[in-house]
Amino acid sequence: MKTTRTLRILSTAAAVAALSACGSMAPTMAPFSQTGLASAVQVPAGHKVAMETVGKGEITYECRAKKDMAGQFEWVFVGPDAKLLDRAGKQVGKYYGPPATWESNDGSKVTGTQVAVSPAAAGSIPLQLVKANPAMGMGGMQGVAYIQRVATQGGVAPAAACLQANMGQKQVVPYQADYIFWKAA
Repeated sequence: MKTTRTLRILSTAAAVAALSACGSMAPTMAPFSQTGLASAVQVPAGHKVAMETVGKGEITYECRAKKDMAGQFEWVFVGPDAKLLDRAGKQVGKYYGPPATWESNDGSKVTGTQVAVSPAAAGSIPLQLVKANPAMGMGGMQGVAYIQRVATQGGVAPAAACLQANMGQKQVVPYQADYIFWKAA
């Protein structure tokens, strides 16, 4: 009887442990796919996804005179300020500029040069492909070769009029975008 009771306790403990292990398993997400992206913003073959983030923040615009167009004004992109979150919503870095800088929480960071853009949905900033400069600092940004901006939402220049009367005025607009970081395979 004591052996039966011990076996039942051990059996129950094993079942609880098995269920706990299943419950703590994070669902696996499909890796990012470039399928459906315009070829201009696709990363060249020979690279693999190193990190996927969601940038949530703001873009600042300033009302300025149009270059070589006397008496005309436009909203000009000044720079972004966003948190970079992993797919679980934990902050893993930040994005700011100028110059456009993606910085990991470990202190490593990259800047880059725009290679191409592709239109996004109405009211959203374009998709973008950036060639990364060599990383500064040791950490997760080491070896990043390309950064894609995809799944953009918002971020376009203000709808408010930009006139001589409000020249120099700044407007901040919210935006969100996925930033996909690629390294050589």
